[in-house]
Amino acid sequence: MENDIINHPSHYTQGRIEVIDFIEDKGFNYHRACAIKYISRAGLKDKSKEVEDLKKAVWYLNREIARLETRDES
Repeated sequence: MENDIINHPSHYTQGRIEVIDFIEDKGFNYHRACAIKYISRAGLKDKSKEVEDLKKAVWYLNREIARLETRDES
């Protein structure tokens, strides 16, 4: 697949499917989708930011956990 920097950047098209297709197929909510996005693309756009990308995924997972815990307390 050609590197289309708007619709299909190379760091989005690793593997057989794009991450967005997986996220939409599974119906993940915003926090989970963002975590999956950062995990699956960690370091692909900029290798020096791989750890930063994974920390962003953790941040979104923590937000999702907090949301679920708040919901369960209601």
